[in-house]
Amino acid sequence: MRPSPESYGTGRVEAFSDGVIAVAITLLVLDLRVPEPSADVGLANRLAQLWPNYLAYVISFLAIGIMWINHHAALRRLKAVDHAVLVLNLLLLLCIVVLPFTTSLFATYLDASSGGHLAAAVYAGSFLVTSLVFYALQRLIVLHRAALLRDPLTPEQSRSILQRGLIAAPVYLLATILGLLTPYLTLAVCIVLGLFYLVPLRRPSTAG
Repeated sequence: MRPSPESYGTGRVEAFSDGVIAVAITLLVLDLRVPEPSADVGLANRLAQLWPNYLAYVISFLAIGIMWINHHAALRRLKAVDHAVLVLNLLLLLCIVVLPFTTSLFATYLDASSGGHLAAAVYAGSFLVTSLVFYALQRLIVLHRAALLRDPLTPEQSRSILQRGLIAAPVYLLATILGLLTPYLTLAVCIVLGLFYLVPLRRPSTAG
């Protein structure tokens, strides 16, 4: 099947998306501030006090990096894109660009006397919204844009892609709820989910 006349090549979409994601992942490092010199507190102690910033940075860097890997895989399945794909892709980038802010918020309030619970919920909630938009994009591509695919997907491949993508939303919802109890549970859930998505997707066998 040929792409519809309203479809476009994927090159500019990939380049634009890569640029936006690169900016978002670079902005994360801005929260790793150099401590001001102090006569009362040594540099080692000042650096140690920034541990929430380091941890939040690593988690968010991995999360955005994993999104980039899966986003790249999703677009590489396409030989062309249409308006609906462009709109959902733009919404996904909107969500990703917000993540440096929610990361900074979480890192700032993680060990603060107040505000940590809400900051954790906002942090996990931002990933929840991002995962839902990304799943919507995956579902659109896999189930409703067969004419735009480079190669047809088997039902098993489509199901495997969507099932893997569907895991993120309920887990991030759990992390959001747990953040209202203690932000450290939000950290734990986000770390576990990140490790899960670091494992590459195995393609279902078509033999037999």
